[in-house]
Amino acid sequence: MTPTRPGTTETPDTPGTPATGVLDLGPAARQVALLADGVRDDRLSDPTPCPAFAVRNLLAHLVGLSAAFRDAGRKAVGPSTATDPSAVVPDIGPGWRERLRLNLDAMAEVWRDPAAWDGTTQAGGFTLPAAQAGRIALNELVVHGWDLARATGQPYEPDPDAVEASYDLLAPAAHAPAAERGPFGPVVEVPADAPLLDRVVGLSGRDPSWAPVPPSASR
Repeated sequence: MTPTRPGTTETPDTPGTPATGVLDLGPAARQVALLADGVRDDRLSDPTPCPAFAVRNLLAHLVGLSAAFRDAGRKAVGPSTATDPSAVVPDIGPGWRERLRLNLDAMAEVWRDPAAWDGTTQAGGFTLPAAQAGRIALNELVVHGWDLARATGQPYEPDPDAVEASYDLLAPAAHAPAAERGPFGPVVEVPADAPLLDRVVGLSGRDPSWAPVPPSASR
């Protein structure tokens, strides 16, 4: 058995299983749910650090990705896992708050099972190692949690283990060709001694200093 670091569960070193153990998506999922609960209806059309998304679109994206990675963890390949999330700009529908919370809870619970990290699965229309899908799922929560918090003016202090896992996922591809960076834009350079979250945000193609443009300044 391989020793685990904080925030992981020890698991056998089997193919497709991360050597450091099962990452806990729970804290990041709960934080995204709390951020979503804090979004007022009059903020739904506000911009976000994702240029194509207003707040409502970002929330709809979170509804969809939480369902997709829930199903990916179950190896329940189907419409949710086969859909390219960049194909359309999603929008929220009635009951989105409850739906998002339920999806996030289920997603976190599924990935607590070591079996979810074993073998292969599908997400975003791609077949990939399940362990990689689990890391991507956690990174989606960390980065989009930052997007949502920054867009809606809410505080954001993500789980340190989750931030570290995001950095471990993103850093190796920092200088890869654009075609190999997936959905992320060009890296935004930040100081080497910047907080780890700022470095993760920069690696994801976002500017850590991003802030919504005040309505008075956009006129």
